[in-house]
Amino acid sequence: MAQPLDLQEQEQLDALKTFWKSYGNLITWALIAALAVYAGLNGWKWWQRDQSAKAAAMFDQLELAAQGGDAQRAGQIFSDLKERYPRTVFAEQAGLLAARVQFDRGQADAAKASLSWVADNASEDEYKTVARLRLAGLLLQAKDYDGALKQLDAAKAPTFEALVADRRGDVLLAQGKTAEARSAYQSAWKAMDEKVEYRRLIDAKLTALGAPPAAASAPAAAKVMEAGQ
Repeated sequence: MAQPLDLQEQEQLDALKTFWKSYGNLITWALIAALAVYAGLNGWKWWQRDQSAKAAAMFDQLELAAQGGDAQRAGQIFSDLKERYPRTVFAEQAGLLAARVQFDRGQADAAKASLSWVADNASEDEYKTVARLRLAGLLLQAKDYDGALKQLDAAKAPTFEALVADRRGDVLLAQGKTAEARSAYQSAWKAMDEKVEYRRLIDAKLTALGAPPAAASAPAAAKVMEAGQ
């Protein structure tokens, strides 16, 4: 048989009832909201995983099309992928791959469109910069020098600084701006790691313009030796 509550316990129970009557609904709704956020986060993570898995499967199909040199198929898969899963990294990679196949098959306009999408929509600066570098190369071939320079101005990823400067030199040289091209190549040569083989090509470009880096660095090396004596 239940024991009757003493006066203190009864007061505590009454206080609890009063508190719950005043704040019970608020607490309940706060708890529901917290659970909803938790469920939403789990749902979002599941959705992201699901999107990535489906996008990855489509990218695999695009790779097969690229290996077979089927630019039409590659372009169609990329179009579907960017429409369905535009926020995935696979869409960005697909754009770069599709553009390469399209260019190889003589579809320059399609390649430009694919690269432009990546340049405008990629979430990572590295992907944007790669797309802009390749797009600048296509525009250079088309003699759209202003368009090429505009793309290079927007290429901001620090790790591609040397390649951006080198491509800028190519565009400026095509415009007949020899002095500016030389300056751009010099910037590229200084920014590129000396262990990278591509640096020799920049060296050759500078040598052809009468400004070989080795000759420019010789006086500096001599001064260092003199200072050490």
